[in-house]
Amino acid sequence: MKLKAPIKLAMLVIGLSLLLGCEADVVSSKPPEPKPVAPPKGRSELSQFYLNSFSRLQEDFLVKGLLRTDGGGVDVAFTANDLAENFMKIAFFAEFSMVNGRLVAQEVAFPMRRWQNPVVINVILGETLTPSQQRADQAEVKRFASRLERVTGHPIQMGSRQSANLFVLILNEDERLAAGPLLQEIIPEISNVDIQALTQITKNDLCIAQSYSEGHASKYIGRALVIIRDEHPDLLRKSCIHEEIAQSLGLSNDSDAARPSIFNDDEEFGLLTTHDEYLLRILYDPRLTPGMDAQTARPIVDQIARELMAPETPEKIGRI
Repeated sequence: MKLKAPIKLAMLVIGLSLLLGCEADVVSSKPPEPKPVAPPKGRSELSQFYLNSFSRLQEDFLVKGLLRTDGGGVDVAFTANDLAENFMKIAFFAEFSMVNGRLVAQEVAFPMRRWQNPVVINVILGETLTPSQQRADQAEVKRFASRLERVTGHPIQMGSRQSANLFVLILNEDERLAAGPLLQEIIPEISNVDIQALTQITKNDLCIAQSYSEGHASKYIGRALVIIRDEHPDLLRKSCIHEEIAQSLGLSNDSDAARPSIFNDDEEFGLLTTHDEYLLRILYDPRLTPGMDAQTARPIVDQIARELMAPETPEKIGRI
């Protein structure tokens, strides 16, 4: 999903009371003015604007039949060749590249990458989220991590900020703009260019993910960062969690041909599909080696895709 989005508190607007003076020898019948009380922490006007905008965007998507949660079905059947082609496009290309010191949406060929060490996820939540929303976000990330571990066979679990290597930040507009110091704290190797790209996303960007190599070995992912807007309503929010965390495992590109899939910017599917689970199973198959180029990997990918699709029937293809 497009550049689909530390923590500083939102600025509080505090009303100033008017100081009323009176002569010492005059007794006033007017009750004393109460001391001004600062309102509770809340959203800025800009954050509220995005809250309303993304709510309307989700409604528009649903009216158009997008953000499907059914996983597809016979209406979007795919073959082993489709699966292999989609994997090659999504796993061997990066969605963004550096151009003149800026991270831009420009596809570039890239060797296959995945995690070697266990993935430990920590969720960092913004100040304006309600306690119930915080619990819901934590629970959704935990459920999805368990699903990804089952699919890939790779250790993926929740952990503390100190032990984590994959961070999911759910921040409002103001918190994200001020998140530079937090990003430097949790990803020490992050560049100023990346901080700029991650904090200055446009209103059209729903969320964003960025992964970093383990030391100097570019074939292994060592750390990853996901930023999601806390202004998102329920389904957009869940969609961002699914796509960006899954992409952080090594599926770094999108493809217009991938269907049924969340790795497609058309937003037809909102949640990880069986097709996408197969992509992840191919990525973490031991027959593939991180750092492998596309030409070397292609015959192996074809074989794995055929094996994955062999037991499927038309009624099952595409289902979650």
